[in-house]
Amino acid sequence: MPEHLERGTRIAPLAALYCACLIAASAAWAATPQAGSPAPGFRLQDQAGAWHELKDYRGKWLVLYFYPKDDTPGCTTQACEFRDNIFAYNKLGTVILGISVDDVASHRQFAQEHGLPFTLLADSSKETAQSYGVLRSVLGLMEIARRETFIIDPQGRVAKHYASVDPKGHSQMVLADLKVLQAKP
Repeated sequence: MPEHLERGTRIAPLAALYCACLIAASAAWAATPQAGSPAPGFRLQDQAGAWHELKDYRGKWLVLYFYPKDDTPGCTTQACEFRDNIFAYNKLGTVILGISVDDVASHRQFAQEHGLPFTLLADSSKETAQSYGVLRSVLGLMEIARRETFIIDPQGRVAKHYASVDPKGHSQMVLADLKVLQAKP
């Protein structure tokens, strides 16, 4: 077989795999709830093993932030900034919930190590990350949640979605947006 044809037969499967990944990523992105739409429900355990559901937070403002992995540099920065601003969030009557696909034990250790005064939810089944359109595959070896945040209003609707989050300074940005959102009639 001529070399140029042989190369093509080696590249074709890779191209097909690349296209499949793009289609899968597009489907996940399309499933992301947008501002004004109802937030997908969930039932997850926190770092102490207690169960939480979205409906438990009806009537409150909620910051629901997804992050890739406990105790990694970016995730620690993000969690500690939310921790450091907890009094400002409390003043606004806002609850913070962090979600990753790590398990309860991992969340317990992460929360204790960094003195996190808010709830971390374990999405070990990955269903919640999938329903929010934030589940992604890393090299086809494992699935993690993308770093994305949703502000959910007291009626259970997505008020704001942050699709691209820089952990440094994100908490301050969310606080500023919450003040604007809460001031709307």
